[in-house]
Amino acid sequence: MLCAVPAFRALRKRWPRARISLVGLPWQREIVERFPEYLDELIVFPGYPGLPEQGHDLAALTAFLEEMNRRSFDLLLQMHGNGSILNPLLALCGAKKIAGFSAPDAYRPDAGMFIDYPEDLHEIERLLALLRHLGIDGEPTLEFPISEDERLEFYRLANRHKLRAGGYACLHPGARDPVRRWSSENFSEVARHLLACGLQVVVTGTPAEARIAEQIVAATDGRVVNLVGETSLGMLAALIDNARVLVCNDTGVSHVAAARGTPSVVLFTASDPARWAPLDQTLHLPAPPDLNHDVSRVLTLVNTVLARRDDKQAL
Repeated sequence: MLCAVPAFRALRKRWPRARISLVGLPWQREIVERFPEYLDELIVFPGYPGLPEQGHDLAALTAFLEEMNRRSFDLLLQMHGNGSILNPLLALCGAKKIAGFSAPDAYRPDAGMFIDYPEDLHEIERLLALLRHLGIDGEPTLEFPISEDERLEFYRLANRHKLRAGGYACLHPGARDPVRRWSSENFSEVARHLLACGLQVVVTGTPAEARIAEQIVAATDGRVVNLVGETSLGMLAALIDNARVLVCNDTGVSHVAAARGTPSVVLFTASDPARWAPLDQTLHLPAPPDLNHDVSRVLTLVNTVLARRDDKQAL
């Protein structure tokens, strides 16, 4: 969803007075609340047979279609994927115009408004490519606003653990999909290296990832600060914003670091760096899958990013 923010921003710039609704899952309400200048509301999608994100409720789907037809949107954008499942459903939503992605030779509600799903583009550029097809320009810059309340919560957390801005590194060893996780042993070696560089080290994650963090703390003789489960999303963003460097798996925090300009090393084990690595590979270095078991090469990337941050601060 963070990779979609540049597309949302481009839509708002093109139509500043439009009402822009996000059709999505319940958790995406937080995206609407964090970007109110781009999105006006969330319309909860009840699921649909064949889509993996959640189960489906056919009774709720009927009500959803009735509501979509009642509102008769001027434009409905399908930005979810190649549309092989969704595009026929969108044709039932009563929008005046429908645009989006499609698999080649698949059904398109309006042929001129659709493009082939571009498999070879970065996720950010993929969504902007659709808008360019519609005559809408956009910049690929990410952003992640942090509220004053979230900053105050972070300052309290930092004071409690004696964290100094620019004086600590963040490790984020978790990921929703276990196959995208680097081993806790490798993260522990990175933690020891960062400690030897004179940095404090904090480990972050969700409560479900507590065991991974505990293994890293134990492997570093308790010298790592365990913040798993202690941060909201906004507090985590503020923590990353003030860090010297982030080392993480390919997961959402890498895009937060890109949005906040915090240097990072992103570890790819099962996903494609060409699609998901930060676009700015001066401050953000991807470690591709062939580095999975070569910690020394990853430490070289960490040193490179740290040196670049030093150059930036020296300016």
